[in-house]
Amino acid sequence: MKHEKHAHTAHAHAPEPGGHDKHEGHTPELFRDRFFVSLLLTLPILYFSEQLQAWFGYRAVAFPGSAWVNPVLGTLLYFYGGWVFVQGARHELAARAPGMMTLISLAITVAYTYSLAVSFGLPGTPFYWELATLIDVMLLGHWIEMASVRSASRALEALTKLMPSTARRIVGDRVEEVPVSALRPGDRILIRPGEQVPADGEVIEGASSMNEAFLTGESRPVPKGVGDEVVAGAVNGEGALTVRVTRTGEATTLNQIMRLVEEAQASRSRFQALADRAAGWLFYIAVAAGALTLGVWLALGQEFNFALTLAVTVLVIACPHALGLAIPLVTVNATGLSARHGILVRNREAFERARNIRFVAFDKTGTLTEGRFGVRAIYAEDLEADQALAVAAGLEALSEHPLAEAIVEEAARRALEPRKAEQFQAVPGKGVEGVVQGRRYRVGRPEWAQELGLAVPEALARGLMEAEDRGESVVALMDEDRVLAFIALADRVRETAKEAVRRLKALGVTPVMITGDAEAVARTVAAELGLDRYYARVLPQDKARIVRELKGVGPTAFVGDGINDAPALLEADLGVAIGAGTNVAIESADLVLIENDPVDVVRALVLARATYAKMVQNLFWATGYNAVALPLAAGVAYPWGIVLSPAVGALFMSLSTVIVALNAIALRRVRLA
Repeated sequence: MKHEKHAHTAHAHAPEPGGHDKHEGHTPELFRDRFFVSLLLTLPILYFSEQLQAWFGYRAVAFPGSAWVNPVLGTLLYFYGGWVFVQGARHELAARAPGMMTLISLAITVAYTYSLAVSFGLPGTPFYWELATLIDVMLLGHWIEMASVRSASRALEALTKLMPSTARRIVGDRVEEVPVSALRPGDRILIRPGEQVPADGEVIEGASSMNEAFLTGESRPVPKGVGDEVVAGAVNGEGALTVRVTRTGEATTLNQIMRLVEEAQASRSRFQALADRAAGWLFYIAVAAGALTLGVWLALGQEFNFALTLAVTVLVIACPHALGLAIPLVTVNATGLSARHGILVRNREAFERARNIRFVAFDKTGTLTEGRFGVRAIYAEDLEADQALAVAAGLEALSEHPLAEAIVEEAARRALEPRKAEQFQAVPGKGVEGVVQGRRYRVGRPEWAQELGLAVPEALARGLMEAEDRGESVVALMDEDRVLAFIALADRVRETAKEAVRRLKALGVTPVMITGDAEAVARTVAAELGLDRYYARVLPQDKARIVRELKGVGPTAFVGDGINDAPALLEADLGVAIGAGTNVAIESADLVLIENDPVDVVRALVLARATYAKMVQNLFWATGYNAVALPLAAGVAYPWGIVLSPAVGALFMSLSTVIVALNAIALRRVRLA
């Protein structure tokens, strides 16, 4: 199972989103451990610091060599706690992309080198306590950052840890326990109550319910019976099921979802590129500002120690930490949140464009409607509608026609017992006939009644006309003398489609329906859904042309089933494949919606808008913070007694990072349900 092994190792060692290359090979545990050790080394440095002794009015214990405590511990701190930043700077410079690590490295190297020079006789005051606290704050900030990113990006990965390592395979009359990796398509497996499904499959025996919250975001149990599909990762409810395996390893729905989420989190976006460019420019601005700060204060007659302190503070406070984290944290939270609601993002850039969508064009069949017939109305004369339906269902139960199936389903829905039919006979091109309770009936096309010269009561004729005006299919129930009832059938409109249309309009988006059906059918469905705009009799190849026309007016999304809608999905600014179910690898769509729920389109647009807002807010904060912080660090407030030390600068820089992280995490509070 080479592929399966690859799937799991990829998730375990994927690069941390948002880290780019600056954290390559790093883990939250590395920064955590170095932070605590550095903190222990910092305590004696603070105790022996001459500046802190003067501030707090105490004298440190003196002993032979006590003057070298801070230089020795400072050296240990620089090479143990600070070396990770120096290595990061080397990688950035090798890639000719100096950024955050280079700035931190420059700041601590200048502080350490100058302090060591003072310890060896250079006139001045060393920076050991500032160096120590600066390294501590930086390690703490990076630990929090990486832990936050890991937490957001591994929301789905936690599911694999719950996956069973073994499965109960049925071989003949016995059940054997085998590793999940040994399962093959076609194997039969037993899933007991409370167990997690080890592979995708189809129920061939038993009935139960499944918790598929990881797939759909819906915690309500989903009933499962013979013929229904179950997915790896779902939790079985109260009944035992026998399942025929259809997909294993990387082909399972769960692995496909994790792959798509991982790709979406790792892919770059326009905003990330903008943030990276800004961070690169900030490096050059910070170095120039630091050099200018040093030169200006020396020119104004200040001590070298004072000028260097402010220059180092400028370098520290300008670290583009918040800028580097602004977009990735929003991304991992958005993709994780969307996946938990059954919305899989395949194209990040298209997802960002979704905030501007003005038109959402829906393919009718299978998207706004269920793609199968249902009974819309029964027009009956001289007998009750339920009686007519029971007789028709008795005859149609022996037929395989889609309309016959719909009539039988409606009878079952109404809890009617179909009348038993005898002497059943199918009449090609007409319908079926048979004897029910000693009386001959026919069920078929209305034209058959005309051919037989049967009477049609006026009320039924009006019903037939109404159904035909609506573009519906009509089945006639007849006896030997006349038509007894007309049953009008139509493609069932999805229960949530009307809600989706209403909510799209509330968002200021115009919903549009595109269908190959006749004008009458399209008009009826549009009226039922509250659609003001629709296109009827559209050939499959013309869907892309209509989407192109809509794009000429404004950004357009197209929602289809992903099978024959590929050209339109590719043409749209945002292609949405709906009702993908377990077939999540639809290559022509930007978004893949697991459920057959048009409201998920609204949820996707709401999330796209919220994601964009968070990205803009984070970029504004990360750049705006520097516009205020840099002049303060350079000493513009010195005349009023406000001077920032490197450690305070590091604290401010870390605080800006925390604000950006909290703002990104707040995306989880967006109400999509």
